[in-house]
Amino acid sequence: MDDKLRELLRTAAEAHRPDRQRMLARLERGMTAAPSTRTPPAPRGPLPWLRVVGATAAVCGVLTAGAYTVTSAGGGQTRGGQPAASPIPSASAPAAPGRVPQLRVEDGPLWADGAVDPHSNAYWAQSNVTLRTRQPLSSLTVELRIAQTGGVDTTGSWRSLPEQDFTASAQEKGGFLVYRWTLRPGRTVPVGTHMFAGQYNHAEGDRGADGDYFTASAARTTGQRVSVAGDFTSGH
Repeated sequence: MDDKLRELLRTAAEAHRPDRQRMLARLERGMTAAPSTRTPPAPRGPLPWLRVVGATAAVCGVLTAGAYTVTSAGGGQTRGGQPAASPIPSASAPAAPGRVPQLRVEDGPLWADGAVDPHSNAYWAQSNVTLRTRQPLSSLTVELRIAQTGGVDTTGSWRSLPEQDFTASAQEKGGFLVYRWTLRPGRTVPVGTHMFAGQYNHAEGDRGADGDYFTASAARTTGQRVSVAGDFTSGH
């Protein structure tokens, strides 16, 4: 009996076709009819289809507001609620101030100064270390460190002393491009003023040399050791 009843109900439902035009006409008549003088009955709540529409709109509003909140507050959220990867700090950042224990441009007979060459430009630069000694040196190591501020890449180096008297190298190390000149055993640095220069490309723009510095250590022919260190931030 239940199966037959269900079949009859299904058949009746499928045969039913609402008269859309008649329903719209009734709605229009209801909206344009003169207001009744009777007290309207207490509202029984919105029609079912209105409740569905209202609920859908509310859900959409909550979702939209939530998405706006995540985007505005996080600034770096990605799809799925996962935080975007934070910029990894670049190894090109200059070394922190105070990296040289003591800036001393003069020690005994040795004096040094650092300067960015005036012929440097927005893409390329040369850093000069001027070294002066009042006594012959039996050993000497000069190191020039150029902070990796972006795009720093060696294009060469030179020194005013004979090339065959020194070993030279340039390599990336600890966030710096490091130039190193070492006097070969058995050679001597004469009294006078000498220059060591490192050349390099860099990112476009006016590159600051605040993170650059140099050191030089030497021994006199008498065996006493001396050393100097300086930077490029003193208006050279």
